[in-house]
Amino acid sequence: MAQFVFESDLHGLLKLDTPIPNAPLARWQRKAKESSVSVAGPGPSPANASSTGLSPMKPANRPHSTSKTPSKTPGKSGSKIQSTPTKAGRDRYIPNRSAMQMEVASFLLTKENDSSEDTPTKKEQQKAWALNLNGFDVEEAKILRLSGKPQNAPEGYQNNLKVLYSQKTTPGSSRKNGRYIPSMPDRILDAPEIRNDYYLNLIDWSSQNFLAVALDNSVYLWNYSSGEIIQLLQLEQPDDYISSVSWIKEGNYLAVGTSNAEVQLWDIQQQKRLRNMISHSSRVGSLSWNSYILSSGARTGHIHHHDVRVAEHHVATLAGHTQEVCGLKWSPDGRYLASGGNDNLVNVWPCAQGDSGDFAPVQTFTQHQGAVKAVAWCPWQSNVLATGGGTSDRHIRIWNVCSGTCLNAVDAHSQVCSILWSSNYKEFISGHGFAHNQLVVWKYPTMAKVAELKGHTARVLNLTMSPDGSIVASAAADETLRLWRCFEMDPVKKKEKAGSAKSSIIHQGIR
Repeated sequence: MAQFVFESDLHGLLKLDTPIPNAPLARWQRKAKESSVSVAGPGPSPANASSTGLSPMKPANRPHSTSKTPSKTPGKSGSKIQSTPTKAGRDRYIPNRSAMQMEVASFLLTKENDSSEDTPTKKEQQKAWALNLNGFDVEEAKILRLSGKPQNAPEGYQNNLKVLYSQKTTPGSSRKNGRYIPSMPDRILDAPEIRNDYYLNLIDWSSQNFLAVALDNSVYLWNYSSGEIIQLLQLEQPDDYISSVSWIKEGNYLAVGTSNAEVQLWDIQQQKRLRNMISHSSRVGSLSWNSYILSSGARTGHIHHHDVRVAEHHVATLAGHTQEVCGLKWSPDGRYLASGGNDNLVNVWPCAQGDSGDFAPVQTFTQHQGAVKAVAWCPWQSNVLATGGGTSDRHIRIWNVCSGTCLNAVDAHSQVCSILWSSNYKEFISGHGFAHNQLVVWKYPTMAKVAELKGHTARVLNLTMSPDGSIVASAAADETLRLWRCFEMDPVKKKEKAGSAKSSIIHQGIR
């Protein structure tokens, strides 16, 4: 008997249609009860509700809900009142899921949360691809940004849009390769019978725009402004020749060194010789002015200081070379005198005597392996000196005369005959002999080649610069003078310089 009671209870539990006694009400039953209580007042007890046998799947037994949803615009009354759907088995609007890309959405959501894929290696690889394909990094060249300053155009970017009117230079209009330097000379002048001697200094350009040229035993003046040529002097002895020329800073007096050990001083306005100074015993191959002091270097290796204001002109002797002095130049501030000789030495002398009363070099550079004729002081750094060696050396060296260190050195691959610093650019130019016979413009301090000027058929002997620093004149053994516009400034940036030259400080003192 007990077995039949157990089976009947089990059978009753397995029936889903019959309500479970003493079970909590289902959600739909509770909602139905609450709605009936709110509309019709107190309703049947849970027991009575459960005894009615209501089923959620039978729409007839489900009471209609009269609760109303709010209108579309809160606070405004509308004619139509929206109510909850009354159709059985339906809820609020659900879109058609078959039309959605659920897989793509899931992948994107997963990719955003997954940080393991953006490894540094992968980012660098993507950046490299972008640089190769686009020429720039896409991440760093976004056009639209929420904040921050706009990105500058990458270096070398060429703007394809043609700007007709602009006050600023666009990247496309600016020249990346620098200024234009003509490769051909502006003028070519004949220089017959110019001596093919490496150790002589035969041309110089004055501040009054006169170019002095020594041709054998004569000195000619060429007026650059008018083109007029004047023969200033001719030596009396046919075997003598001019070995050096140098203008005073004011440009009204010219010093001339000769092969018979004389140093002459000429007034170009009156075209007459003012004085003849004799102190050397061999030819004078180099001259340099420092105010009223004229320094001369001779083949004996001695350097003499001449005070051109007094009768006893020879005031000092510098003995630091064992062979001919072929390069001589005072610094722009007048503190040091640089001398280069055929003994491969470069000496830097002070302007004043030492404690012992003698002149001794403050620096002596021995790195050159050939004769040093090219010596030039930097115009904007008074302690920087450039020197160039001959055929056995072929190097250009930059020195700091205060510390005695070599700042830079470059192999010119040819004999260095002369060096000139530019006053318009941070550059200098060098003249060369065997084996290229060319002029080279160098960038300072990188020592990179800016331009090579070719045209001479024989070695370059000397270089000199125009007063405005825009033109370089080169004298060569092919008996020509060539004028190169290698340092010409932009007319927009060019400044007006003083028109009249100052009168010479020794105008009243020469006897």
